[in-house]
Amino acid sequence: MTRVYVVRHGQTAWNLEEVFRGRADIPLDETGKQEVHLAGEALQNESVHAVYSSPLSRSMETAENIAKFHDIAVTPLEAIIDISYGEWEGVSLKEIAAKYPDLYSLWLQEPHKVRFPHGETLDEVRGRTMEAIENLVAKHLNETIALVAHRAPNKVICCALLGLDNSHFWRIQQDTASTNLFIYKNEQWIVSFLNDTSYLKVLGKTPLSDF
Repeated sequence: MTRVYVVRHGQTAWNLEEVFRGRADIPLDETGKQEVHLAGEALQNESVHAVYSSPLSRSMETAENIAKFHDIAVTPLEAIIDISYGEWEGVSLKEIAAKYPDLYSLWLQEPHKVRFPHGETLDEVRGRTMEAIENLVAKHLNETIALVAHRAPNKVICCALLGLDNSHFWRIQQDTASTNLFIYKNEQWIVSFLNDTSYLKVLGKTPLSDF
């Protein structure tokens, strides 16, 4: 039995401002730093054998707050980096809706059919993330690992491990600093929980952010 925690990075200024992030290396804000400390604390009593992270700083800092409780180093993993939004990166949701009305509408209604201008598709994200997970499960048989990534990769991973195609992307909630737990047992994936943010209640932050 292999346990895989899938964690989203903490809050950044661009989450609050609803600006598309993608490969832009935006750091955690002060609330995000508090969130990831709490996320790390929530896993401190688990026997985590390895922590892998998207190489972007918002994810790496989140991962470091998990790894520090287990006296292990974080391993950067390019395969779980955020989706490339291409021309949408660094642009606000409001601007995108005005400049790309048809593509934005398709993104909301049929996200699996979207290729971002000079960017990726959800299927491409799924291909690279799931290949990485398959390799990590083989490497960490009967161990517990944590993967720290971003909204889009995490939603795609959740869809894949639930046996859903990417058309179900918007049915998966992934708030900042949320945790999901999947268990690989008898050659199948079992969902333990999704989008846990119970440890963030002390911050009094409502509503939580899926952007």
